[in-house]
Amino acid sequence: MTTLIDARNARAQRHPEKQKRPDTPVLRKPEWIRVRAPSGEVFDETRKLVKEKNLVTVCEEAGCPNIGECWSKKHATFMIMGDTCTRACSFCNVKTGMPDALDADEPRRVAEATATMELEHVVITSVDRDDLADGGAQHFADVIGAIRAASPGTTIEILTPDFLRKAGAAEQVIDARPDVFNHNLETVPRLYLSIRPGARYYHSLRLLERVKERDPSQFTKSGLMVGLGETREEVMQVMDDMRSAGVDFLTIGQYLQPTRKHAAVERYVTPDEFKGYETIARAKGFLMVSASPLTRSSYHAGEDFQRLRAAREAAIASGRTV
Repeated sequence: MTTLIDARNARAQRHPEKQKRPDTPVLRKPEWIRVRAPSGEVFDETRKLVKEKNLVTVCEEAGCPNIGECWSKKHATFMIMGDTCTRACSFCNVKTGMPDALDADEPRRVAEATATMELEHVVITSVDRDDLADGGAQHFADVIGAIRAASPGTTIEILTPDFLRKAGAAEQVIDARPDVFNHNLETVPRLYLSIRPGARYYHSLRLLERVKERDPSQFTKSGLMVGLGETREEVMQVMDDMRSAGVDFLTIGQYLQPTRKHAAVERYVTPDEFKGYETIARAKGFLMVSASPLTRSSYHAGEDFQRLRAAREAAIASGRTV
């Protein structure tokens, strides 16, 4: 009983805005969703380094199911600007509240960890920082610059917030020239009010389009969760919208419900359905598609970046517009 009470208290502190919501049903996970508990020497080394550098990872904060596999390969997605988000998306497990002030030393520590781990490809994401005048854009640029200086051979992928109502912020980040600019649309437009209430679908779409307009050499990437009640036709429309915005890389994964206070899983999409989505997306012209139950934005990001770059080179060689 004590453990249960402690767990509820911890959840309330992490998601205070969700505690008055009614509990949602939890569907039993099918076999294709289950993963092994994280363990192993390399996993422990990665965890130790993250702790020593006082870094935050989305792997831990968002409860990613792939943490065991990724950390065992020394792959980690660093989450900058703290562990507390100013928004309260109903799907997300990241803590909600008023964040602390930015840590000016964080860019150095992230860059140092990147160099120490000898990462060929690093993924940097963040919480939403609506409390900051630029939404944290300059901090993103500082982190990118620090990594370039400390580990010039590392390619950099960023997964950004939407910088809603932050004039000039997106341009600051684009001009820092990451190799991949990722911003997730997350779900279909119809579900935004319940799933992503603080965001605006067409603003997010326009953000991705602006990246391509300002720097066509940057790869753009976006992701969707499925299993929230969307229809197949709605997913295909989002694919078309992404392609119209010039998005190169699409990820599609199964939504997993963090707690009973989060949005419910309406259904578990089968592996065959994911294969169908991948086939359709490739036919629509995406350079790279990753669609599977456990696909996440940064899952296999390094290997996928190599494939993405090769796909662009092949398309250019064949005379196809990319």
